[in-house]
Order: sequence, then C-alpha cells, then structure tokens
Amino acid sequence: MSVLGMIEFASIAIGIRASDAMVKAAPVDLFESRPITPGKYLSLVTGDVAAVEASVQAGVSDAGIDAVVESFVLANLHEFVLPALNGPAANITIEAVGVIETISAASVVEAADAACKAAPVSLIRLHLANHIGGKGYTVFTGEIADVEASLAAGESAAKSHLLDGISIPNPYDELHKHLLRDLQW
Repeated sequence: MSVLGMIEFASIAIGIRASDAMVKAAPVDLFESRPITPGKYLSLVTGDVAAVEASVQAGVSDAGIDAVVESFVLANLHEFVLPALNGPAANITIEAVGVIETISAASVVEAADAACKAAPVSLIRLHLANHIGGKGYTVFTGEIADVEASLAAGESAAKSHLLDGISIPNPYDELHKHLLRDLQW
C-alpha cells in the first residue's frame, strides 16, 4: 500500500505553478502533472503520509481555494490504483464488470480505491478526464457479488460527483478485447 495525493486545478497556469510548490514543499515523487480536459490541470504525488499531506496542502495554498476543483490524500492506497493510472491491466480474466463514472478526475480515483478495498476485484482501467470532457471512469472485474459490493463502495466514495455506476453480470466475449486495449485518441 502507498500514499497518493492529488489536486485537480481549475486553471492550467495556476496548476503548473502550484505543482512546483507541491514538490518544493516536501520530499514527494511527482507521479503525474499535466493538463486535462476541459482546460484544467492535474497533479498527483506519492511518498510518505506526512510528505504527501504537506505537498497537497502547499499546492492548495499556492493555488487558492477558488482554483482547486478537488484535492485529497489517500493513505493505504490499494495496490491496483497506481498501475491502473498508467493504462489498462494486462492478463486479466474478465468475469462480471463494474463501471463507475464521475464528473471529475479526482473523485474517480477515490471511487476506484474504495471499490478495490471493498471486495476482491481486479481494476482494469482508471481513466482521468482527457478526451471525455473532464470526467473520470473506472472499470473493474470479478465475481458478480464482489463487483456489486465494489460498485456500492465506489459509488459511496464518489458522493455527489457520481454520474453513474453499472454492473454487467456476464459481458459478451467481444467486449473483453475493448476493455483491455490501450485507448488511442
């Protein structure tokens, strides 16, 4: 388990400046720092709890509360979350499928973490904002009872940012290859 801190900024310019403040404030690794649609900026840091908390606090302080869409620090991050941020999981057997869609990038990370912790599911994808209007979505698989338990936990974690959550008990085989492929925009 690791620690992840994330800030979703309303402005690209402010996000770049605040990201610099984040890495200067504490010994963290800048996992991701990039513009996201629609004209927002996203920064993710990892490290120990105190460093990540100090980094996120510095970023929020530098940006100002009006320029922060969302921020969080997740301690004991589920082991599937960081790899899923790098692309779809490979070599997964797809059983039942759960999908959670949120209005923001940050909230879907929290939802995916909660879903993975709720039941033994495998995270297939965790997509943050780009090319989907600033939304986020996550896809996971497992036995139907586990998918539904994970779906409920993820929806609860997304709170008011939840757009939709669905489960597919027995997805058609043709869908499998599309869930596991790299997206090319």
